[in-house]
Amino acid sequence: LKLEIGGVTSKSSYAYLMEWHEYYSPKALNNILKKGVRAKVGMKQFSLNGKKYDYGTILIPVQNQDLDEEQLYTFLNEVATESNLAIAGVDTGLTEGIDLGSNQFRILQTPKVAMLVGSGISPSDAGEIWHLFDQRYDMNITKIDLNYLKKVDIFKYTSIILPNSNLKLDASILTKLKTWTQNGGILIGYKNAVKWLSSNKFIDLKFEKVEVKANNITFEQRRNFSGAQVIGGAIFETDIDRSHPVNFGYTSSKLPIFRRTKIFMKPDSSSYNNPIKYAKNPLLSGYISKPNLTALKGTVPFQIKNFGSGKVAVFTDNTNFRAFGYGTNKLLMNTIFFGKAM
Repeated sequence: LKLEIGGVTSKSSYAYLMEWHEYYSPKALNNILKKGVRAKVGMKQFSLNGKKYDYGTILIPVQNQDLDEEQLYTFLNEVATESNLAIAGVDTGLTEGIDLGSNQFRILQTPKVAMLVGSGISPSDAGEIWHLFDQRYDMNITKIDLNYLKKVDIFKYTSIILPNSNLKLDASILTKLKTWTQNGGILIGYKNAVKWLSSNKFIDLKFEKVEVKANNITFEQRRNFSGAQVIGGAIFETDIDRSHPVNFGYTSSKLPIFRRTKIFMKPDSSSYNNPIKYAKNPLLSGYISKPNLTALKGTVPFQIKNFGSGKVAVFTDNTNFRAFGYGTNKLLMNTIFFGKAM
């Protein structure tokens, strides 16, 4: 696969626009924010100079930056080249749709991300998340061992990721995590961490239960029977709401998602809070038993809810599984960069 040659289309004294469709868009945005350059994300679609810009377009104003006009152009050109994407220089804020001065462009903060690791946390899931940050997007991620969580100042982080885990945390650490989230943090949980966050009152969720009775199953058949109820790894089609920030950058309203858990999360009562939903006939590839498929159809793989001034976001499955599914990597990045706007 040959990557596009990136760069800035033209030098501007007004603003630059970067679309969010490319795989390396998060890498570019992280470099821009890390440099101290102000950037905003567009919450709506708009057109400018005959070109349509999608949800999630990044706006970089030229004025009121620490870099002067020339330095900003040079820097953005380097970022665009390094991330193999195009950044467009524009000379007007007058658009069809939201104009570039609109409050529908939300200010972005530089992400400072931590991930909990150690006893009770799946090392493979944590490793896959680290790989995405470090190897794919060249982003820093601090690994905090649960044994040291009491002593660590977590209040400097904007997001904390909790990979698949079976946790037993004492009350003081629970309080610390809750206080951090209530003060504006984005807490992101995967797989079994979803149930843990729910039972510890970080997020209000309801789950679908699947019970399959062993009728006419002999002792000899018992292993095959129980094995048939496992979801060992299959791909399912989802319908996505592209206007929701978790889905920024996707151009289709369908998104295939890998699943290997039996965590069936019920949707929120408000439809706009269910930006990713399993399709009517969701199975694309792999095996799932009929009772599990019936349960899956009415559930959702993602939820995000307010917790004080912060957010708690949960994924029932690993969107970074074995680093082979590039298509769902952006879901985690969108939660980190745009979680505040969700």
